[in-house]
Amino acid sequence: MANVIVYSTQACPFCTMAKDFLKEHNVEFTAKDVGTDQAASKEMMEKSGQTGVPVIDIDGKIIVGFNEPVLKEALGL
Repeated sequence: MANVIVYSTQACPFCTMAKDFLKEHNVEFTAKDVGTDQAASKEMMEKSGQTGVPVIDIDGKIIVGFNEPVLKEALGL
């Protein structure tokens, strides 16, 4: 199983969609709230160069935003 980290905020609808998508496909993930966790925010920006969310890290492959086809491909779904 892939190591998946979702960097998100509580107010982000696309973050919720991304996490719901992963749950629907039984993909385990670690959620990091960059709105409340400064270290997670810094980590996300170092990995992606982005300040927007969601940022999804799948075994080191960085996906910015909720893009279902790209997520499916990265996860082998």
